[in-house]
Amino acid sequence: MEGDRDAFAALATRVSDSLYAVAYRILRDPGLAEDALQNTLVTAWRNLDDLRDPDRFEAWIRRVLVHASYAEARRRVRRTQAVRQISMTDDVVAEDNAIIDRDEIERAFRRLSAEHRAVFVLHYYLGLPLVEVATTLGVPQGTARSRLHYAIRALRRFMQPERLASLEEGNLA
Repeated sequence: MEGDRDAFAALATRVSDSLYAVAYRILRDPGLAEDALQNTLVTAWRNLDDLRDPDRFEAWIRRVLVHASYAEARRRVRRTQAVRQISMTDDVVAEDNAIIDRDEIERAFRRLSAEHRAVFVLHYYLGLPLVEVATTLGVPQGTARSRLHYAIRALRRFMQPERLASLEEGNLA
């Protein structure tokens, strides 16, 4: 059992930075990305027996991360709705507007659903082919292709064309 812990710790340490980067790009919030990463590592440890092919550890844990990121995004929506229901003061509205107005890319990414951000990040940031994106997300390849299409279409509506071109070239900030 001690060997399992050491091996898992070594693997988790090796991939944690790239997992955090993916979670951040999906969630666009450092705190939520940290929560998603922590939940991913706990879930991966608990479900390590589900990993059929140890050589596919990174792809497997990336899939766990995407699902954890979706869960964090859903929690954020519920928290935001609860805050707005509890108190619609000018301070809360002003704070929301300040966060949303940070920059054009941030606004555009926040408008995308977590599913669309995930496909975009996996394909453009990690450079995964759509086949692997679909496998990672556990969806058919056509669904991954469709989500990527709609993500790009939405980003085009929300952003200036030259900003989108640099984003598609992998300049995700």
